[in-house]
Amino acid sequence: VQPVESGGGLVQPGGSLRLSCTTTQSIDDIYTTDWYRQAPGKERELVAQIGRGGTTDYADSVKGRFTINRDNAKNTVYLQMNSLQPEDTAVYYCKVSSRVGPAWGQGTQVTVSS
Repeated sequence: VQPVESGGGLVQPGGSLRLSCTTTQSIDDIYTTDWYRQAPGKERELVAQIGRGGTTDYADSVKGRFTINRDNAKNTVYLQMNSLQPEDTAVYYCKVSSRVGPAWGQGTQVTVSS
């Protein structure tokens, strides 16, 4: 039931990336899907969350730049990241919380650098 992330990479400041988190779990069993990130030497932090009903929440540092959304037909949650800055550099993790418990993906590296 481990979700799989993809879409990371190297991007210049001001650029965009879209991360994907795909799970084999049924959307009906999922409570929330979260994107976290962890930069070198820092603690893992919650970036964005989408609930079962589609409600979303964001860290203050990414509001207005990042958008989380979901394609139920593909069992995939996306994180659209715009206006990326060097401080967004981190490993991004997807966490799926469901009736069977939390499940973390392996992470995908996002590097913002000129």
